[in-house]
Amino acid sequence: MEYRKMQTCGANTSLLGFGCMRFPTINKDGKDVIDREAAEEMLDLAYKAGVNYFDTAYPYHNGESELFVGEALKKYPRDSFYLATKLPMWDVHSADDVRRIFEKQLEKLQMDYVDFYLLHGLNDGSFKTVVEFDIVSILEELRGEGKIRNIGFSFHGGYDTFEEIINYYSWDFCQIQFNYMDQDEQAGMKGYKLTEERGIPLVIMEPVKGGSLANYSDDLKEQFYNFKPGYSVASWALRWVGSMPNVHVILSGMSTKEQVLDNLDTFNNFEYMSDEELAFIDEMIVKIRAHVNNGCTGCRYCMPCPHGVDIPRNFRLWNSYAMYNNPGGLNYEYNDMLKNKTTADMCKECGLCEGKCPQNLPIREHLKAAFAELSSVVK
Repeated sequence: MEYRKMQTCGANTSLLGFGCMRFPTINKDGKDVIDREAAEEMLDLAYKAGVNYFDTAYPYHNGESELFVGEALKKYPRDSFYLATKLPMWDVHSADDVRRIFEKQLEKLQMDYVDFYLLHGLNDGSFKTVVEFDIVSILEELRGEGKIRNIGFSFHGGYDTFEEIINYYSWDFCQIQFNYMDQDEQAGMKGYKLTEERGIPLVIMEPVKGGSLANYSDDLKEQFYNFKPGYSVASWALRWVGSMPNVHVILSGMSTKEQVLDNLDTFNNFEYMSDEELAFIDEMIVKIRAHVNNGCTGCRYCMPCPHGVDIPRNFRLWNSYAMYNNPGGLNYEYNDMLKNKTTADMCKECGLCEGKCPQNLPIREHLKAAFAELSSVVK
């Protein structure tokens, strides 16, 4: 197993971290709950292979993840693994909420302390809550009581907010979404370089973009297989992130035993990417982005639609499916559109949008095709 030492705190973390938000589930009394037998087998397999970083959070699996992870890990010596969980910022409405929620989390985890505690999903709005209630000072008090070892945050926002948060406090670590297709999204490559400059160790989420970077169409997958036979497509995404020197943990939300085994194969024999492989990834990025159904740029000149269709959003999802062939990644957003009646089937073919489109797209025709395809794959 590849390990990397965080200079800020001395933690020697496995480069592969187990993300505990996508465990296998079973239906029980009409509700999806963690398949505890299968999930514990996966955790045990990872732990025995050297994975020592386990990441959960307050809302994962409808609140069940923290309880299950604590129960599954308590059979191992407490100093043999690092446990990370997160403060649900959306539930913090006063300073008193911070300690109350944290103590509840410790109770669920059945642990005396948390190794890595994160402010969950910071963005411009939730960061204002951090400042308003001086939340970091409360976390410092908990650290003084021995209940928190390291203080950090996970991030979902734009770069300017990320830089503001980085400058606010001397963080022990932080967690960002980062992969080879999203170098200009959220904190992105610019944010990565900022943390490297400041010496703040990084934990990476979405290295495989929710599975999208492992689920390309067959023609794209074949190019990965031909370039490096015997390597999974997912391993390319993980190795690209792991080849960055300031990346200390790469979280993978594993859902099957097969995914655990594939990841262990990647990290137990970790290979930094060669210049030739990095150049190949750059070539594939261009090909993947070209693998779309139409050339919608999201300029929104076609909007508003008099019948309520969110034309750019429909096309973005349609193009995303063409690139990544990942229906699971569409479910939440497409079902939200169905609920709000903004899907392509609301089109009345008035044609007003086509006269405004700078790309001269046959929007009405493409909306029909988008609805036919997306409605057939989204659950």
